Amino acid sequence: MKERVQKLIAERGVCSRRAAEKLIAEGRVRVNGRKIELGAQATQNDLITIDGKRIAGKRQSPVYLLMNKPRGYVTTASDEKGRKTVMELLENVSERVYPVGRLDMASEGLLLMTNDGRLAKIMTHPSSGVKKEYQVTVLGNVEKAMPVMQAGVTLDDGFHTQPAEVRVIKTIDEKTVLSVTITEGHNREVRKMCEAAGLYVRRLVRVAIGKLKLENIPVGSFRPATASELKYLTSLTEAANGGEVLK
Repeated sequence: MKERVQKLIAERGVCSRRAAEKLIAEGRVRVNGRKIELGAQATQNDLITIDGKRIAGKRQSPVYLLMNKPRGYVTTASDEKGRKTVMELLENVSERVYPVGRLDMASEGLLLMTNDGRLAKIMTHPSSGVKKEYQVTVLGNVEKAMPVMQAGVTLDDGFHTQPAEVRVIKTIDEKTVLSVTITEGHNREVRKMCEAAGLYVRRLVRVAIGKLKLENIPVGSFRPATASELKYLTSLTEAANGGEVLK
């Protein structure tokens, strides 16, 4: 049975499906010695190479880990600038996993790590509608900024956000802690949204991805997904039901 090459690469734990698509577009992937283009398919028995090196030939068992990312780490498998990556926090994990989505270097909180490329694409695809909640400590006129964020705002790169769910959690002196919930995954979206609404971000922590919660995970640590969390992740895959997000 033939499947898209980016899916096979992701299933073998090499990288995410999106990263695999980038490798294919750059002409770095070959199947049985022939350079391929996006959309190409292969079987589990075909020889797939990246930069001339054969990828692992066996599909990995799915692994799902929930991490509490600290500030100061980049959310990539490797970094050309030599910065610390979240991969350095994965002690005693034999399977190769990668982060689903990103948190910028200055941000903290919940990060899902997996080798399930199919699920990763579902969770990051705009059509999935998976909500991400952040607790954001800000300075500025919150009363004026909240309606702007709740209506949607145009960022400095021209991207117009969907309306966000925004509420005040608490106020400490001149600082306010907001709960901001979005369904998109635009680069640094919550931080840029706050700045576009006139707020200065002091701290940003992701506390939830859908039904996955940050609770009881120490900073810099991770744990396997619980049975109920696995059931939720499975429900996302089932709900996709072979639609465009899975192709």
